Amino acid sequence: KCKKSEDSQKYYRWQSFGPTDTQTASLWVDMDNLHKNQVRIHGILSNAHRQAARVALSFDFPFYGHYLRQIIIATGGFIYMGEITHRMLTATQYVAPLMANFDPSFTKNSTVRYSDNGNLFVVQWDKVRLKDREAAGPFTFQAALHKNGTIVFNYKDIPLPVEEINSTEHPLKVGLSDAFMGHLPTSLLSAKRRTIYEYHRVAIDTTKIVSGSAFEFTPLPTCLQHTSCDLCLTSNLTSSCGWCNTLQRCSDGIDRHRQEWLDYNCPEEVRLITILHKREMSSFTSPPNNGMTENTAIIAGVVAALVLLVALTLLAVYYINTHPTVAPPFYLMQRRTNNYWPSMKFRNQGCHSSYAEVELGGHEKEGFIEAEHCC
Repeated sequence: KCKKSEDSQKYYRWQSFGPTDTQTASLWVDMDNLHKNQVRIHGILSNAHRQAARVALSFDFPFYGHYLRQIIIATGGFIYMGEITHRMLTATQYVAPLMANFDPSFTKNSTVRYSDNGNLFVVQWDKVRLKDREAAGPFTFQAALHKNGTIVFNYKDIPLPVEEINSTEHPLKVGLSDAFMGHLPTSLLSAKRRTIYEYHRVAIDTTKIVSGSAFEFTPLPTCLQHTSCDLCLTSNLTSSCGWCNTLQRCSDGIDRHRQEWLDYNCPEEVRLITILHKREMSSFTSPPNNGMTENTAIIAGVVAALVLLVALTLLAVYYINTHPTVAPPFYLMQRRTNNYWPSMKFRNQGCHSSYAEVELGGHEKEGFIEAEHCC
């Protein structure tokens, strides 16, 4: 039966469908009925364990408001959506219909295949079995990425309750996640270490996952979609948006571009622009009394604020240049109002959940050990 829609208040709302719901069957993409030219079986992933492969999309796919043109498919039942590749793909920035320790290499019947028709990209993990628990039976499920940003998880065959899957040797996750990359200064010659902060996650109740079930995620409007200052500050579709004129970008400061947002001092610019916008709006609603004096006061206030901003910026640059060993105020990035963004400290995690990317060549890139591509 169709469950009521759930909403994270930001980014996505989602709905679950049971085996008896009529919409479940319509959401499933029958890849067996598609033309052979539309379906590609990934030969390497279908015969590997803990491997991942980069695939280009034929369309721009909006994920958390960011448009992506390539993704990374993993044998472990998930798609990595990040731009920076690393060994710990399971940590964050994923679309995971059923992230688990699947081993497609166990039988010849297990495959990882995908289809792209220009409006819909589908990945299907077909008859895959769990590592060291192969007798439990084959799993068949899909992740479908629609051009409008809608994401669908389809489950055809789930031979055992998901909550019984062992997560000791491999993370067990179902849902969505995104993160931003920050640069933390270190004490060694003021070098910077890249750190990933997960800013949002949609975690699905795994007890709802059974054979013939489905989940549909509908994207909500984000600040990033506004392309002008006016839309950014006045749209009723979004909230807490600010316009950074330097970057020509609308944002609430919490997205993949956060480091750039801070580097260009956008929070202070947003504050000044917001103040100016509010004064302009109030001038339209106020009676025309002493207009010259009021406009003069507004101009004087804006000029004074800009002068103060320039002075503070110059002072900060001078201080950093004369104190090279002092760490900048990065706490703005680490701290939230009510809690903290979890930092992804990959070096402290065991290598049991690491993935190797399959690509042409046999060199190392971004912490990834790439396997030789063979057909």
